[in-house]
Formats: sequence, structure tokens, C-alpha cells
Amino acid sequence: MISFSPSEEQQMIVTMVKQFANDEMRKVYRECDESGDIPARVIDTAWQLGLVSTSIPEEYGGLGGEHSAITGALIAEELAWGDLSMTMHILCPALVVYPVLEMGTDEQRKKYLPAFCDEKYRTATAALIEPRFGFDPYSLSTTAQPDGNGYVLNGQKCYVPLAADADLLLIYATENGSSQGFIIEKGTNGLEIGEREKNMGIKALATYELSLKNCRIPKENRLGGSKGCDFGRIMNCSRVALSAMAVGVAKAAFEYSRDYAKERVAFGEPIAARQAIAFMLAEMAIEIDATRLMTWEAAWKLDRKEDATKEASALKMYADDMAIMVTDRAVQILGGHGYIRDHPVELWLRNGRGFATFDGMAIV
Repeated sequence: MISFSPSEEQQMIVTMVKQFANDEMRKVYRECDESGDIPARVIDTAWQLGLVSTSIPEEYGGLGGEHSAITGALIAEELAWGDLSMTMHILCPALVVYPVLEMGTDEQRKKYLPAFCDEKYRTATAALIEPRFGFDPYSLSTTAQPDGNGYVLNGQKCYVPLAADADLLLIYATENGSSQGFIIEKGTNGLEIGEREKNMGIKALATYELSLKNCRIPKENRLGGSKGCDFGRIMNCSRVALSAMAVGVAKAAFEYSRDYAKERVAFGEPIAARQAIAFMLAEMAIEIDATRLMTWEAAWKLDRKEDATKEASALKMYADDMAIMVTDRAVQILGGHGYIRDHPVELWLRNGRGFATFDGMAIV
């Protein structure tokens, strides 16, 4: 049965992450959104918390903690409450670490995981989304063709976080009709990184388009080797992560608009006393809690190694709609103040609108 009480260790992690989000991320998130840049100090401080490296076994240099989707969801929510752009940047290496940890060969784990156990942040990323109408992660246009002792990859990707600085990239491509992962190291011939994308939201997170033009890699770089990877599970882990982040962004917007409504006086009373405002806030709170519980259920099934496709798919659709609804209503509650940058609700609306697009950009 699902437990709604975090373990003592999970509660300690949540408290630590919440304090970091409040003390570090909340102090600079608006500045980061305006400048499009995140201070290295924030990233390095977050990395030293061990949010990713803790799950790496001791034999590869990690702390040997349990890799848990529920713990990952708790972390993702609290970080996203601080700021979504910084959250995706901080957790970006997990896009390579977690699939290699769970589905990589022994050789892949030995080769790649130790690099993520140092105190210094190391950039790695994954490329799933393609710049075309009707994108389907289970029917990718990017292809991986076996060729002798390796593979040749061709295709285009977009919304690839930190691609220009990444030492490792996990590229998802179609091989014999199924989506598989392929590890590409920085500087590989045929891998071309485009200009930084100009996005409506997550403006502090650097995302890029990339092209693969007869990009040749050794067969050993196929995630999972000859066995391959369970792409469906990877997608479910991504959906849970993104949904948890959606809860965090929505919670931030809800709390701000609730407090504003209590303090804003019109016609002799706080606007929170108006039925229209009170009902909006109530529905926002209900939808946030509902999404959080759905996230925990899907994460619980993932931790039990069960098929969570039904739960994760329904969750992702629900979370996408919830994030838009809550952040949009936060702007409405602030009225004209909601549309100006003196208040953060417009930022959360821009970020919340993107969740329907962020497939594969986070993982637990």
C-alpha cells in the first residue's frame, strides 16, 4: 500500500532541498530569467548536496544510496518551487546518469558514472524532442543504423538542455522500429550544436537544437549494449519528474496569489473574501494536491519495478493542464499586477505553459 509519510531520510532531504530553494534559488530567479544566465555558485552549491551522485553505487565512486523515483519526485517539486530553469539545469546530469545506472552495461557504468561523483558539477544531457509537427517519442525521425562495429546516427533534435557544454549526450533514435538510447561524447564527428534557442519560458536554461550528420559511434555506446534499454520506463520516469516539477511551479504561483489576495484590499475588504477569488484559490489547491498524489502513485509503481505507463501517461496530461490552469489563475487574481514583471506570476505562467513540450527534459 502507498505510504503518504516520507521516510526519515526522505524528510531530511526535503528539508534540505526546501532550504536551498528558499535561500539560494529564490534570491536570484528573477535576475536569472532576465539575464538568461544562472550563477555558477548556485549550481555548484546544489551539486554538493549530492542530489544526483547519492544514487551512484560506491563501486563507481558514489555514496551508494537507493535510487528512488519517489525521492526524486520530492526533490524535483521542492527545487521547482524555487525555480524551474535552475531545477532543470541542476538535475540535467541525471538524464544520463539514471538511464546508465539502471539500464547500462557494466562497462558503461564503469566508464561514465565515476565522472559524476566529483564535487565539481559535470554537464551531461539527453536529446529526445524533434523539431517537427506531430512529434512522437515512440516514432522518432532520428535514426541509428548498424554499420560494422558501430552505429551511424542521423537526425535533428531541439530543446536539448546545456548541449553546448555537455561532455556526454544521450541521444534517442529509432533502431529497427523502436526507440533506443545512444551515448555520444563531446566532439564526436557529425555532432553539430546549433545556436541557443530563444524560449518563452525557462529563459535561464540554455537549450539548443542539434544535428546528427552521419555521426558514427562504437556499438558499445548503445545504452544497454545488445540488450538495449527499456525506453517506455525511461519515458515514465521522465513524466513523473516533469509532473513533480509542475506541482512545484504551481505551488509557488498558488502561494503567491493566495497571499496577495489576503493582503490586497478593495472596497474595504481583502479580495480573498470575494467568492470568485476564494473559489479560484480553492480549486487551485485541490488540483495541486491531486496532481501530487498522482505523481506519488506513479513513482511508487516505478520503485516497485512495475509497469507505470497508464499512471504516468494520465499523470503527465493532468499535470500539464494543471500547471497552465493554476499559473494562469494566479495572474488573474493579481489583475493588472499579474501582467507586469514586478510580480513573479507572469514568469510562472510562461514556465508552466511549457510542460506540454518538455518531454524527456527531466528524469527521476
